[in-house]
Amino acid sequence: MKYSFVTTWRLKTPLQSAWNAIYLSEQWPQWWYSVISVQEIEKGDEQGIGSIRIYKLRSPMLYTLSFHMQLTDRVEYKLLSGIATGDLVGTGSWQFEEDGEITTIRCYWDVTTSISWMNKLSFLLKPIFKLNHSIVMKQGGKCLARKLHAEIISLS
Repeated sequence: MKYSFVTTWRLKTPLQSAWNAIYLSEQWPQWWYSVISVQEIEKGDEQGIGSIRIYKLRSPMLYTLSFHMQLTDRVEYKLLSGIATGDLVGTGSWQFEEDGEITTIRCYWDVTTSISWMNKLSFLLKPIFKLNHSIVMKQGGKCLARKLHAEIISLS
């Protein structure tokens, strides 16, 4: 089943701080409750292009997802994007904008699931999977704001 999500976090924080927190995803388990682990298994070039990290996430429904993410594009303080394989297959990106004291972070996620029970029950559970994603991402925005001592302007 295919899923497309767009999440937007608007925080009163410097762009560089937000960028670093997202880019250094191996540290996510220290501040983002749903992230169980992130392990880099391939370094990539000096910009990180080609690097591969394994992400393991816990959903509010108590199932876990594990996927590899290979960084394919990086524009400093603007864009991180990559290709996912594993339990989720597709593309994801983080986009960053700064307007005065407000940093806007957008996460785009276009994936399919490769877990058979999810695919078999998607006709019934797709709304719950969407809700799970929303909860995890809203929690991530709150956790990031706490980590950065930032004021939340909006999370959607």
